[in-house]
Amino acid sequence: MKNKETLYPLKGVVQHYAWGGYEYIPELIRQKNPDEEPFAELWMGVHDRGPAKLIDGGKEILLKDWLNAHPDALGASQAKFGDQLPFLFKVLDVREMLSIQSHPTKEQAVQGFEAENKAGIPLSAPHRNFKDDNHKPEVMVALTDFWLLHGFKPEAEISATLESEPAFAALQPILKDSGIYGLYKTIMEWPQEQVDEVLQPLQSRLSKARLTDKAHPDFWAKRAFEQYGGKGGDYDRGIFSIYLFNLVHVPPGKGIFQGAGIPHAYLEGVNVELMANSDNVFRGGLTVKHVDVPMLLSHLKFDAVTPEVLDGEALDGFEFAYKTPAADFQLNRLYFPEWTRFYKPQFPKTAEIVLVTEGTVVSCNDGQVFQQGEAFFIPAGTSYELDVEVYTTLFKALVPQVIDL
Repeated sequence: MKNKETLYPLKGVVQHYAWGGYEYIPELIRQKNPDEEPFAELWMGVHDRGPAKLIDGGKEILLKDWLNAHPDALGASQAKFGDQLPFLFKVLDVREMLSIQSHPTKEQAVQGFEAENKAGIPLSAPHRNFKDDNHKPEVMVALTDFWLLHGFKPEAEISATLESEPAFAALQPILKDSGIYGLYKTIMEWPQEQVDEVLQPLQSRLSKARLTDKAHPDFWAKRAFEQYGGKGGDYDRGIFSIYLFNLVHVPPGKGIFQGAGIPHAYLEGVNVELMANSDNVFRGGLTVKHVDVPMLLSHLKFDAVTPEVLDGEALDGFEFAYKTPAADFQLNRLYFPEWTRFYKPQFPKTAEIVLVTEGTVVSCNDGQVFQQGEAFFIPAGTSYELDVEVYTTLFKALVPQVIDL
């Protein structure tokens, strides 16, 4: 191949949150972890809390700054999203369950951000809800067996769940009289003493049980009691939601999309995640962080959700796209069996970030070798070919090329 256009190595940023795992990300990026520090997330993007660096001519430069100097590298997405990447690309290793949360629509984010700015709430304030004016849809693809909560179950299923658990007897008439919204609002507004009164019998029962079935909410409720509340009370009211939301298993290679207003919580596993470049979160429990109940209630979708596990749409023999309604991003998985050589994509119309999760690829453009755990940035319009000689899996983040610009 005569084209010598460059692929740029990209160095992500590791986030060491307490809930992270100790092995997967260090092994992925081939970094030792003798002190068993939690490696929770690997970020590849331009977010200020974890800006990636690009290597150009042997020199490291913040990807954000490089794009400011080379805006044409963004291609067709620039007209819609400006001079920066509209997405944040991550790997997550969830060892301990994460908070129940949801995210705003773009319109809600613009209005909320402006309102909190006018109110003089500092961006760093723990009670601030809107850190920016963007929405935060997100898609994930599992790298290991992954478990999460996703949206409210149908009312009939919630009713059956409440009837099967003696501790929840007081909740059944609330659901019957007020529906899912009324039940959830009641739970979230109860004084802590009432939360403890209802949850204490459940905690007592689960503490004596030997639970191994991850497809049953009792398994995760027991873990939540252990993680967020001991035997003496002050239980986290998010434990109720484990019984109200869909409990979803996503096998490796499958994905799921979280749209605005859908309550969700990651429980366990490793995934690749792609989201809009935002930090707007409304929390609903399983956390020690701020929970703004009125704000949460005004932004949640209380309609029953049927979880849709994504298989990935085949684009050709090697590439699969996990398509979503989000215009900001698209996550693709590329799988090459052993001895497959020379993957030849069309010219990308927007910038791409590629992460090698298994194997090794060689750039035919310039001979660069990218191994497991390494990432590279491809400017829009760059013609490239990759030589693959061993079993290799790549994940690619891009802006969908079929967008209204």
